[in-house]
Amino acid sequence: MDEMVRYHFFFTGRVQSVGFRYKASYLAKEYGLTGFVKNEYDGSVSLEIQGLDEKITELVECLKRDRVIRIYSMSKEKIDLVEGEKDFKIKF
Repeated sequence: MDEMVRYHFFFTGRVQSVGFRYKASYLAKEYGLTGFVKNEYDGSVSLEIQGLDEKITELVECLKRDRVIRIYSMSKEKIDLVEGEKDFKIKF
């Protein structure tokens, strides 16, 4: 059985100006995940996401298969759950 987890991801590659944040937000809502996605000043994208581990894996796999997004590297760190978080946001 899957457990609730929260991860902080950093993605580099062609991840800005290609709809990455919007696709991540759409998928997070479809999979019932919470957290946020944000463009970083160095051209990377950070994603903090919480929910069932299996659903988070599915979201990342969908991003990797996208025809426009090109992920060159990805880091993943397990972090503490955020109690009471109810939605997924795009941060600007």
